[in-house]
Amino acid sequence: MLLSMETLKADEEVEAIMRMSERSIEALGYTEHSRRHSTIVSRWSGDILRGLGKSEEIVRLGEIAGYLHDIGNCINRQDHAMSGANLAYNIVRRLGLSCSQAAEIMAAIGNHDEQFGLPVSDISSALIIADKADVHKSRVKKNIENVLRANIHDRVNLAAERSYLETDKEKGTITLFIEIDTSLCSVMDYFEIYFSRMRLSRKAAEFLGCKFSLVINGNSLV
Repeated sequence: MLLSMETLKADEEVEAIMRMSERSIEALGYTEHSRRHSTIVSRWSGDILRGLGKSEEIVRLGEIAGYLHDIGNCINRQDHAMSGANLAYNIVRRLGLSCSQAAEIMAAIGNHDEQFGLPVSDISSALIIADKADVHKSRVKKNIENVLRANIHDRVNLAAERSYLETDKEKGTITLFIEIDTSLCSVMDYFEIYFSRMRLSRKAAEFLGCKFSLVINGNSLV
C-alpha cells in the first residue's frame, strides 16, 4: 500500500523540517516556499501525471516529491535540491516506501532546481513544471510600500493574479496559464526572471512526450 499524503503531512519529522524551512526562507527574504507552495506543487505534479495516464503509483510518488521538494531549505538555500533529495529519501524509506520508490523521489527532488536540474524521469519532469508554474501574489511576504520600486521578482509575483496548468493527453500539450496585472509588471519583466524556468519546463514537457505552452492574459507566447 502506497504512503498516503495524509500520513506524510502528519509526520512529526516532516512537519518539523517544513517549519524550519519556512522560517529560513522568510528570514532570507525570499518569496513564499511554505506548505501552501508545497501543497500546490504536489497537487499539480499529480495532475500532470494523471492527465497523461500514468499509473497511480507514479502519480502518488509525484505528489510526494512535490510536497517534499523544498525541504532542503531547512539546511541552506544553496544546493537545497541536493540536500532535500537526501532528506526525502530517508523520510520516505522510514515511512514504508521501497528503495526504488524512494530513489524515484530522490531523483525528482534533486533535479527540480533550474540551476543544475534536468528532467530524468516522468516524476522529475512533472515536478519541474509544477514548481515553476506557481507564480502568485500571495507568495510575496514582505511588506512592500511601493510596488514599482520592489525588486523584479517580487513585482512579478505581486502582479500575478492567477496561474494554473492544463494537461491535454490527446493534443500532447501541457499549458501554463497566467493572469498578470500589467500595471504592476510587463510580460517582458516576467520573461526576464522566468526564462530559464520556462526553458527547463519545455525540456520537462518534451521528456513527457508533450509540448509546453505558455499563455499570459489570453495570449499564447510559447
